[in-house]
Amino acid sequence: MGKSKRNSPKPGGNRAQRLAERRAALQEAEQAVARPFQGLAAECDLVALREFVPSATAELTLTPAVAAERPVVLGTVLPGAVAALVRVGDTPTGYVGVQVQAPTADPAADIAASVLWSQSAEPGDSLAVAQAAPGGPALSDVIVADAPLKLVVHQDFDWWVPEGVQPDPQIAATIEQAKEAIMPSDRLDLGSEAIGAPWWVDAGDKAHLRWVRPESEDDLMLALARLHAAGDLHLGEGSRFAGSFRTHGLLVPVFDLDPERHMSEWRGPATEFGARLVEALAVDSPLTSEQRRSRDGLRSRQVTLR
Repeated sequence: MGKSKRNSPKPGGNRAQRLAERRAALQEAEQAVARPFQGLAAECDLVALREFVPSATAELTLTPAVAAERPVVLGTVLPGAVAALVRVGDTPTGYVGVQVQAPTADPAADIAASVLWSQSAEPGDSLAVAQAAPGGPALSDVIVADAPLKLVVHQDFDWWVPEGVQPDPQIAATIEQAKEAIMPSDRLDLGSEAIGAPWWVDAGDKAHLRWVRPESEDDLMLALARLHAAGDLHLGEGSRFAGSFRTHGLLVPVFDLDPERHMSEWRGPATEFGARLVEALAVDSPLTSEQRRSRDGLRSRQVTLR
């Protein structure tokens, strides 16, 4: 007796829905840009703003090709998580969000499209979803690639409302609700020679340092394994290496920190760790057996965000 053929999923059935969702997820993964902010001096900070910084702003340096009619401020998240808006004022200002309600596979292209929209939109208008067209301008066509972000870190969302303006009750309630949920965060300033973007956050029972690094994921993982095997994967007393996560083509080492210590107290230890990491990155010899075990252990604790 011949083998019976497996029945095709019934349209509208649970199995058909699961298959459709799986195909959609695979298609989205294929379209995703592996390292969308590569080539920009602000790459590491852009990744941080997109993934975990609660509230920060930075005025963008636009290229001459944009023929800017008004300034543009990049913000972590805008009211309603919209892609962009134009604030009314003596000088109308465009605001572009990094954390948006409907992200696409290319967040850099979304930001570029939102910046361009902000130049022609009417004051008071908002853009719910970025409208990046295939083959449209790259972010490096819109902002100066080698310009760093002049970040202003906020511990609230009061910047959502222009100074001197009384927000309506709904906006005021939203700001207050967001303020209650925010965790104190700041960028750890290690000087102009520092590599990447180290961000500190007070999570209550513990603090963390998330250090977005620009090196290739493989090279950085090997360097971390060398440090781990040598007992040097830490920021000194009161710190512990918690793991790492992968996002937007970069690897982000994470350290748990003693929350009783002020953020500024970690500048020295972080600078020392950064120097050790640079030395480890410069080593090109094969890993020892102990270092390979460290690498395998570190990889097992690695999380992929996107």
